[in-house]
Amino acid sequence: MIRRVQTCVLLATVAAIPGGCAGRHVVTSHTVIPQSQKPVAKDASREELLDLYNQFARGVKTLNSTVELKPIAGSKYSGVIDEYHEVKAFILAAQPASIRVIGQAPVIGKTVFDMASDGEIFRVLIPSKNKFILGSVAAERTSSKPIENLRPQHLLDALLWPEIRKEESVTVREFNDENARYYVLTVLRGGYQVEILREIWFDRFDLHVARMQSLGPRGLLLSDVRLADWQPLENAASQSSPAAPTAGVTSFPRAIRIDRPHDDYRLDLQITKITLNEEIPAERFKLEQPAGTELVRVSDGAEGKQP
Repeated sequence: MIRRVQTCVLLATVAAIPGGCAGRHVVTSHTVIPQSQKPVAKDASREELLDLYNQFARGVKTLNSTVELKPIAGSKYSGVIDEYHEVKAFILAAQPASIRVIGQAPVIGKTVFDMASDGEIFRVLIPSKNKFILGSVAAERTSSKPIENLRPQHLLDALLWPEIRKEESVTVREFNDENARYYVLTVLRGGYQVEILREIWFDRFDLHVARMQSLGPRGLLLSDVRLADWQPLENAASQSSPAAPTAGVTSFPRAIRIDRPHDDYRLDLQITKITLNEEIPAERFKLEQPAGTELVRVSDGAEGKQP
C-alpha cells in the first residue's frame, strides 16, 4: 500500500512539471522583444550571394586608407600573449596583389615598420632593429617570436577580395545562433581530393559579409577575418573611375580583425579614413633596402643574413 502511494505521488509530481498546478508551463523568464527591435533575416539565393560578393571584389581596384592598428601575438596554446601598442598605419593596396603598409608610433610619428609585397616577394623594414627582411610570399616559416610572422600580404585578402570564378564549385548553407543568422558560401578546391578553399559568411540582417575564412590543404585554417561596422563611403559615386567601371561599392567595413592562428598573431584594424579606386603610382609600392641596414632573407624553415 505504501509503495502504491509513493508511486502515485511520483507520477503526480512528474505530471505537474510541464503543466503546473493550473495547467500552465513553468517559465523562469519571459521577455517580449518590441516589434521595432526584432531583427528580420533577409533571404537570398546562392546566385544573389555570389553577385553581392563579386560586385565588391570587382569593384575595389585600389585602396588608400589610414587605420589604427593593434597587433596581439601569441595565445594560450603558445603560453605567452603579448599585446602591443596601437600604431597609426597607412595602407596602400592595388589589384591584383600589391600592398604597402607603413606603421608609425602615435604622437611622435616615428616609423615602426614599413612593409610591402607584390604577390611574390615581401619586404619588411624594421628601423628600430636596423633590419630589412626579404622573402618569398609562398615561404612557410613560423618564427619563435609570433610578431615576426607579420607579413603585408596577410592584410591583402581582407581588403582586396579575390573574385569567385564561375568554374569554382560553391555551396551555400545556413548557420543560426542566438545572436544572428547567417548564410555561408563555401568555395571548394578541386583536384584529387575536394577540400574547402574559403568560407564567406553573410549576416542575414543586412547581407553584408561578416566573416571570411581561408583554408589550406588538409583543412588548415590560414586566416579568419571578421568584418563589422559597415559604413557608407563618402562620395561613393565619385569613387568609381573609368579604370574601374564596375565599382558600384557604396560601403566598407570600418572594423576588421585578422586572425592568423598558425602564425600565432592577430591584427585589429579600425579604419579612420578610406578612399577607393584612385590611381596609385607604382613607385609608391616600392620598398628598397636602406643603406646600412642588415639584410635578412627568409625561406622555408630558414632565416639567414646576406653573406
